[in-house]
Order: sequence, then C-alpha cells, then structure tokens
Amino acid sequence: MTRYCGRDFTPKEIEQIRSLIKQNPEFNRMRLSKEVCRMLGWLKPDGKLKDMSCRVAMLRMQKDGLIVLPPPTHAKVRLKKIKFTPATNPQSPVVCSVDQLPQLHLQMVTKATSALWNEYIERYHYLGYTTLPGAQLRYFIAAGKQIVALTGFGAAAWQTAPRDQFIGWNHNQRKKNLNLIVNNARFLILPWIQSKNLASKILSLTARRLPDDWVEKYNIRPVLMETFVQKNRFAGTCYKAANWINVGQTKGRGKLGPPGKISVPIKDVWVYPIDRKFKALLKN
Repeated sequence: MTRYCGRDFTPKEIEQIRSLIKQNPEFNRMRLSKEVCRMLGWLKPDGKLKDMSCRVAMLRMQKDGLIVLPPPTHAKVRLKKIKFTPATNPQSPVVCSVDQLPQLHLQMVTKATSALWNEYIERYHYLGYTTLPGAQLRYFIAAGKQIVALTGFGAAAWQTAPRDQFIGWNHNQRKKNLNLIVNNARFLILPWIQSKNLASKILSLTARRLPDDWVEKYNIRPVLMETFVQKNRFAGTCYKAANWINVGQTKGRGKLGPPGKISVPIKDVWVYPIDRKFKALLKN
C-alpha cells in the first residue's frame, strides 16, 4: 500500500485511478478528484466528498510516477493576502480577573463571520491563518458583547507517537476511529485582554460545548481532544489548569521531515478526554 493524505491506497486502487483517467480524457482534475472519491468511498464525516484531499493525493501520486494527470485547466490562483481592517484594530486594554468579566459565551463562526475570524487569527496568532483540515468548527469567545478570544478545531493528526501510545491503539483501530478525535488547531486570547484564568475557563467551556455542536454538524460525537503546544514558546499552563493531560513531545520532524533530523519546532502533545471511556471507544 501507498499512503497519501492520511489514506492507504492499494495497488488495485491506483490501477482503478489510472483506468478512470485513461477512459475519461475529457475530465479535468477537479472532476477526477470527485469521481475518485465516489469510486473509493472517500468521504468526510458529514458524508461529503474529500475531493480536496484527493486532489492533493493525486498530485503526489503523479510526482511519484504512479499516475499521469491531465494538464491543469487554469493557472494556479494565488491565495489573496488577508487585509487588516478597522474591525480587528487593537482595543483598550482589559485587565481584570476572569470573574470580573461579563459572562462568557461561545459564538460559532458562520459564513457571515468567517472572514472576521480569519482576519483576527492572521493578525494576532503567531502561526497566522491557514485553512483548517477536514471537518472543523470555529468559535469567537465573547465577554458580554466584546470578543476576547478565538478558537478553532479541525481534524486530528494522522499519527503522533505520544498520543497513540497513550491511547494504546493499533493501526487499524486508528484508521477506523481517528475521526473521534478533534484537534484544537488555533487558540488565541486577544493581546489587549489580560485576565487571569481566562484561557483555562474558555477551554473548559469549549470542552462542554463542542461535542454537541460536532454531533449536530457531522453526526459524530468526539471522545478526545488534542493539541500541540510549541515548547520553546509556551508552557501549556492553561491546558494543565483545564485538566488536559501532557502525554509527551513530538520529535520535530513534521509530516515530510527526514528521519532523525529536527526540521520543525518540538511540541508538547496535550489531550483532553471528553468521554471517560475514550480508550475503549477508540480501540473498538
């Protein structure tokens, strides 16, 4: 088998993709990715086609000499740089304890507010904005009417040794049940908000709210949350205060890094059990 984008492709499936391309010379790359998803049953948790992942997978197959794709129909479109607007300008400092803030509440990001969330993250998060992988939910956290923080959840990492050893599952169990884990890919307290214990309070609120929202959107109830905290920048104090568990460190290789060589920052791996029986459910 050959792995691309978190999926194992058998030699038979690679041959099916070759046949599809050969028999349908009029198909462009977008059409091919959708047809391959339908043919192989490669779907998101909500039942939609994983055509973007499939497109990337096929590009990598072509690079590896396994298939030959038709030429691109359009020149590659560069992503527009996010422009900063007055809507995300710095505000007057807020310095108080979390108990002195107005009541906190989570606002799920909608199509109408998506650009605003992206702009805040691009402007103030050290990693900037990138599209979250796979299934996702994003939130604004407001104190009264004022936005104080943002958080975003996406698909779990395909493989990370500390988490996988903590769970104790095997390759087939991980392949089957990985969608029961969600990754806290972005978490930002806005820089003018200085409120002790705010971050851990938000993490606790999110842990209670997210599972129901995920079920409503994707018909899957997650049982574990994960996150990666860059060790040379943060201590993970808020995760510890919110009862997350530090299960170890990454090796610093990244997805495509060479074995034995550190190519990306080392990160602490933290997990939060949503369901007390998470290990049994993940190893089912």
